Amino acid sequence: PLYERFKVEWGKHQGHETSPFQAAACGSFSGGIAAGFTTPLDVVKTRLMLGSDKSGVPYQGAGDVIKKVISEEGSAVLLSGIQPRVMWISIGGFVFFGAYETFRLFLMPSSLQ
Repeated sequence: PLYERFKVEWGKHQGHETSPFQAAACGSFSGGIAAGFTTPLDVVKTRLMLGSDKSGVPYQGAGDVIKKVISEEGSAVLLSGIQPRVMWISIGGFVFFGAYETFRLFLMPSSLQ
């Protein structure tokens, strides 16, 4: 929905539908926002996949991971890796949505009108 909203608003602002390049920028920006907001979930998922904390004590679920991380390492750890994650997903969003919109125009040329 964020990607679509950005496209709609950009289209309204300029008075016509966005180009594939503009849609790619919308995909990049919305992907970066989503990546930033979901980074703590990714950290929790990674910790669960590892199975146990630094002391070898198994995690008992997502809530346990969050409690242990915050109490033992601080809440900032939940944002570990946010910069490369946002960058990588933003680049991916640009490529994916740019390609999607380009091929959509190729397959359905009347959709631009």
